[in-house]
Amino acid sequence: MTIPVQIRSARPKSTNPEDFETVTGRELDWKFSPIAKLQELISGPLDGSRFPHSAPEVVGIEVSWIASSDARVGVAGMPEDKASANAWKAAEEVLLISATSEEHSEITITRDGLGTTPRAAHILITTAPHAQATVILQNSGDARLVENLEVVLGAGSRLNLVSVQEWNDDALHLGSHFASIGKDAELKHTLVSLSGDVIRVNPSAILADSGSSVVLNGVYFADAGQHIEQQVYVNHDAPQSKSRVNYKGALQGKGARTVWIGDVLIGNKAVGTDSYEQNRNLVLTEGTRADSIPNLEIETGDIAGAGHASATGRFDDEQLFYLQARGISEADARRLVVRGFLNEIVQQLEVPALEERIEEYLNNKLEAGV
Repeated sequence: MTIPVQIRSARPKSTNPEDFETVTGRELDWKFSPIAKLQELISGPLDGSRFPHSAPEVVGIEVSWIASSDARVGVAGMPEDKASANAWKAAEEVLLISATSEEHSEITITRDGLGTTPRAAHILITTAPHAQATVILQNSGDARLVENLEVVLGAGSRLNLVSVQEWNDDALHLGSHFASIGKDAELKHTLVSLSGDVIRVNPSAILADSGSSVVLNGVYFADAGQHIEQQVYVNHDAPQSKSRVNYKGALQGKGARTVWIGDVLIGNKAVGTDSYEQNRNLVLTEGTRADSIPNLEIETGDIAGAGHASATGRFDDEQLFYLQARGISEADARRLVVRGFLNEIVQQLEVPALEERIEEYLNNKLEAGV
């Protein structure tokens, strides 16, 4: 009898999809996902040619294609599931985004023409020591996409990475993000998941050297029939490292479904670790479901702090009463509460134009549904 893997750190890793069993939906890492919709991406053939994208020329950031066999590929992590391995094997080339300047640079990579053919993609983002950069991945249009995204941060560097999922309503997107954070380096990683039929993006970060830190944020809005899933993993593998995980989402409409799983491992070398993760969900209508599962694995007692929290609920009646007592209608009061709830994450993007656009998107959603 095979004993199933119960902890994230013990999952097998491989770039070969044949090393993983056929996905049935009963597996620990797939049991919340709509497998019937995803099978062609998990185990079917994928177009691994260069994916269409646009990127402006920016001083301090270089964008180029490299071979999938390049030695820099695979440094940040390896696939932990069959879909990720399927994309890794299929991708013929890797899009390399290199930040090299100590002066802050910002770039937006736009993908809006992927089409409906099942496709593999692989992106590698690197920062030189002490480099400072913001990278925005703007996704829209049609997609049947499985991708791997690697991030490797040099010592003392800082990267603000924002991935915006704003696909067409029938799009499917499976993503695995891997980050390796060097000495005294800082990563802020934010997932903004708004539209698409199924969005399943799983970020993982290894704090690989002393003084490294990571902030993993997420904001999502699931509408009727939509599935949004995030399985987050933070591996503290070095002393004096710090992590903060904060995901917030709203659900409205029959069949809206969200899944958040947060795993944190504090290894036996990670003395002085400071870690906290939380997930909050706001249910706006009947017929929705939010699954939220925080996990914490600690292998040393010498830490600064570690904790987790999870909550799913409806509107705060006291907040609504306070606003209505000041002459605000119930509908407007509800919209104000939801905007305030989600904007805590949106306002940390550090990209004013993007913050404004996402706030407008959420306002339009709320106007239509709340």
